[in-house]
Parts: sequence; structure tokens; C-alpha cells
Amino acid sequence: MNEIQLCLAEQRAFFLSGATQDISWRKQQLHTLRKALDENRDKLLNALFLDLGKTEFEGFATELGGIYSEINHLLKNLDSWSKPHRVKTSFLNFPSRSFTFSQPLGVVLVMSPWNYPLLLTLSPLAGAMAAGNCVMVKPSRYSENTSRLLESILGKYFPSNYIATFQGGSETNQELLANRFDHIFFTGSTTVGRIVMQAASRNLTPITLEMGGKSPAIVDETANIKLAAKRIAWGKCINAGQTCVAPDYVLVKREFQCEFIEALKSAMQEMYGTEPLFNKDLPKIINQRHFTRLLELLSQGTLAYGGQIDPESQKIAPSILIDPKMDSTLMQEEIFGPILPVIGFDSFEQATAFVQQREHPLALYLFSNDKARQKWVVRNLIYGGGCINDTVAHLANPDMPFGGVGSSGMGSYHAKESFTTFSHTKSILNKSTWIDTSIRYAPYKGKLSLAQRLMR
Repeated sequence: MNEIQLCLAEQRAFFLSGATQDISWRKQQLHTLRKALDENRDKLLNALFLDLGKTEFEGFATELGGIYSEINHLLKNLDSWSKPHRVKTSFLNFPSRSFTFSQPLGVVLVMSPWNYPLLLTLSPLAGAMAAGNCVMVKPSRYSENTSRLLESILGKYFPSNYIATFQGGSETNQELLANRFDHIFFTGSTTVGRIVMQAASRNLTPITLEMGGKSPAIVDETANIKLAAKRIAWGKCINAGQTCVAPDYVLVKREFQCEFIEALKSAMQEMYGTEPLFNKDLPKIINQRHFTRLLELLSQGTLAYGGQIDPESQKIAPSILIDPKMDSTLMQEEIFGPILPVIGFDSFEQATAFVQQREHPLALYLFSNDKARQKWVVRNLIYGGGCINDTVAHLANPDMPFGGVGSSGMGSYHAKESFTTFSHTKSILNKSTWIDTSIRYAPYKGKLSLAQRLMR
């Protein structure tokens, strides 16, 4: 038995002991997780700086702060979510009462990415803990400093038969996925997501896939151009564009395209100055491979702004491209960097058709003050979630679930979904024994008309 199998056996034994069923015990573990963040705050922020060049503000605002919000929301609502919930009982089942009960799944696997290595590891972990599961955590090898620190912290504050961390690359992933878990929660690329889904299918393991895709921003003629440009620039440039819900390209009414690009330039310059590569607020690209990939994408359109690079620091200035070829890699694959194509359209219908002809995005951002168009986009375009007249900010609401659709994801978490995803909602009918109606028992002769009256 290898280390993973041994740990899995220990976690199953601990789960079967019933220790995680107690709600007060689960709350205590969430408080311990929050304490771990408090006591290691500076180390965690420094690890994010080493891996991604994030300042303390961006590290806290986009990662640590989100985890605190998730934990607090879970603690506030756990009693309500975990108690049995009465539901109506049909007349056919008289006399009885019906209720649902949320039960933990068992031992779950959380596989996290490198772009938000704290938030996208600890947020689903907190949900799994709140639901009463034991958890194996597999952080990304690319965010090496943060992943190693997470392993150390989780190992210090929690026993391995409850929460265990495994490091490594694709070989470790394969070893983990060869085992049967009660749920797999994966955040990462669509390519790896397919591998995870295929592996999970061998054991009929339920999965949650949080992936990405090409999330569009649509700017129509009724939008506040200057404010739209500022908010799109912010959403594109946080974490140097390495955000699964970053606006991947902009569709703007053609007659306002030049005005929008100028506003976008001003917004980027206001945030990062005339020498963005020397600005500490601009994060870096995670590694050389992704840096090289982004340089290739820079050549697949006409550069309207930016384009500066620093191979030593692995920084790329916020850049605007126009006239991209639609069959290029730039327009076919998620950019995941500070490069923003801007495409003109002649009508609102043309812009929405452009989105509809492509895979369902994880996010969509509409900049419009036309109420009818806002309603039409929400009702008719298929995407994971998004904003009207903003970008990315929907993730900051702890009361809203988050998840993709189609190739951008499967399942969701945050808010109550962080609890529900890692639980099984069991339906129970508690039937009284003081009376027993005979209609359901054979012989059935002469009972059809009564059944029809009761059930139609």
C-alpha cells in the first residue's frame, strides 16, 4: 500500500468513526482554519509575492480576504443548512411526515490551480470541512512557494487522517485519480478537466469542474465608455490577467471603438504608469512556459498599446490588440495573461451572435444602460455568471454561488453551494403505523378511479 492509499484508508476510518458528523466539531475546525490564516498571514502573502508577484494588498484582496469571507459565511449558516428540513407530504402518503437531511459524502479530493493558489485551495476545502468530510488536497506544483507553505500549515493544524496534502506533478495527479473518492473537486484548465472527468468515471465518482474559457465583455452605445474601460482594465489586469473570469476579449460598437481604446489606454496607464514593468502593483507571469506562450499571442493581432516585456522578471505590460484573426490561437484559446483583444461590431445582435457561436464562457460582462438588453442577455446567453456594468466583482459576493456551464465547468460552490456540493441531500419519509390505507395493495380491481382522483 503506497502513501496515498494508506492515507485514504486512514481518512475513511476516521470518517466512519463519526467524528466529523458533529456540527460543533466542524465549526471548531473552521475556526482552526481561520486561526491558521491569522497566524500565518505574512508568510502566505510573501509566498504569493514569490510565486506571482502579488503585492500585499492584491494578495489579501483577491485571496486571503475571500477565504475569510467564505469561512465566516459557512460558520454563520452551518446550523441552518445542516439541520433536517421539513417538506410537504403528498395526500397519498397520509399519515406521514417528510424531510431532507444533508449528509457528508466521506473522503473528497480537492485539486487546485496555480493562479489563485490560496483562494482556490482553501475555499473549496472550507466547504468540504463544513459539510463534514475528510479531505485530500493537491495544490499546483507551479505555485511552489505557496503550495509548500500550505502543506506545512495544514499539516501543523490538522491531523492527516482528516486533512492531508500531496505535492507533485502529473504523476501524483494520476496516482490520486486512480483511487476511489466520494467526490473530486477540480479547478484548472479544460484540458486537465477532461482527464479528471475520465479518471473519475472509472469509479463513478461525482465531480465538480471549475474551468475557464474565453469570457467576453460587450460594450454597447449606451454604456459609460470611460467607466467601462476602467472596470474592464481592472478585471483584465488583476493577477496579470491570470484569472479564470478575466475579460478575455471585448466586443465594442464600432463607432465607439477608437474612443473605447483611448479610454482603455488611459485606465491602464492610470493604474500602472508609463513604465508598467517597473510598477510593483503589476504581478508577474507564473513561469517561463506561460511567458513564452503569451509572447506568441502578442504577435497575433495589431498592437494598439503596451507590448513591453521583461524576461528576467517575467512581466508583460498590459497590452491592447486590435484586428485579431478569428482562427488564431489568440481568439480560440483562453489568453490567461494581460493581453486584451478589442473587436468592433456593427449591431448588438452581431455581438451576441458572436458569443453564441462559441463555447459557453465562465463569465460574461455586459456594459449597457439599456434595461431591455440587460434582461435579454441574462435570459438568452448561456454562461457561468457575470456582471452588468462591471467585471469579476460577482465573485466577491459570499451569498452567490459560482460555477461554469458546458466546457467552462460543471457544478458550483460558494454560498450555500459550498456546503451542498460536498453533501448528499437525503430524502426521508417517516410513515405512521396507526393506520394503513389499502389502495396501494393488490388486488387493484375497482381502485383505478380513486387513484386517478388522488393523483391527477
